[in-house]
Amino acid sequence: MPRASRGPWLGAVLAGVLAVASAVIAWKADQRVATLEQELVRRQQDSSTQSAEARMLAKQAQQGMVDATAKVALLEARVAETSAQRGQLEDLIQSLSRSRDENVLGDIEQAVRVALQQTAITGSAEPLVATLKQSDERLARYNQPRLENVRRAIARDLDRVKATNVTDISSLGIKLDEAVRMIDDLPLVAAIEARGRELTARSASGSPARGAATTASTASAAAAASSASAAGGAFWPTHVNDVVNDIAARVWGEARSLIRVTRIDTPEAMLIAPEQAYFLRENLKLRLLNARLALLSRQFETAQSDLQVAQGSLDRFFDRANKRTTLAAELVKQVAAQARHVGVPRPDDTLAALTAASAGR
Repeated sequence: MPRASRGPWLGAVLAGVLAVASAVIAWKADQRVATLEQELVRRQQDSSTQSAEARMLAKQAQQGMVDATAKVALLEARVAETSAQRGQLEDLIQSLSRSRDENVLGDIEQAVRVALQQTAITGSAEPLVATLKQSDERLARYNQPRLENVRRAIARDLDRVKATNVTDISSLGIKLDEAVRMIDDLPLVAAIEARGRELTARSASGSPARGAATTASTASAAAAASSASAAGGAFWPTHVNDVVNDIAARVWGEARSLIRVTRIDTPEAMLIAPEQAYFLRENLKLRLLNARLALLSRQFETAQSDLQVAQGSLDRFFDRANKRTTLAAELVKQVAAQARHVGVPRPDDTLAALTAASAGR
């Protein structure tokens, strides 16, 4: 082939080779780009998956933190409860581990305070006296020398309480009940005077018969005197004098039986009508019952007022010479004399000795 025609052919071959090389390079570049795109897509998918997993893990971590916070709060509450139970247990162990002396002193102090409250409520010293006696006997059985001061204090308070004359409300109520039961049987002054007038009228109506008897006795005495004078004239003045004295004594006795003299200090007692006697007795009963209720409620001033009115009614309207009236008036006087408010002394020495003994322990 000539050299002139060979040049364009070489150029064409070279151009073809370049074109093929360019195509190959372009194809490889395209393949690489596709590979890169696939890698980017895969990595993007992996990133999305990891992001979702991270969000899920973060949510789980947050939920776990909430649960952990709740558990921590629950544990703190249980720890606090355990601490409180531990404190209570320690207090219980401490109370159980107290000595016998402290237990005895605590029991005695509590018993004395309860008895003091009962005494304040009932007004009777019996609860306090019984408690002090029991406490002294318990300490005597315990036989602890360090508690002798407490026993001495109990003895002093017991003597002071026993020396107090406390009003016995129950016995006073019994006396008032007895007086109330006697009211219906007590005779009134007006009834006694009416009965005396009836007896006077009866004696006046029976006086002629007694006069006849007196006349007969006088005649027999005169006959006896005449016979005596006939028997011995020397002694007839003496016999006549005896007969006259006997007749005068009988006449004077009959005259005294017809006359009744009564001293009445209160004229209004005679003005009570028979139908008013019932209301007088009922009013007196009500006064005594009111006094009894006042004593039970410890209103001694009201009781004294009612008792004074009742005593005045007994002295004014009833027969004071009658034994039942005297007994009823005496009962009312006794109740009035004993119905006084007397305070029971507090066992301060005992309480102070118990406090000192407990503090010294």
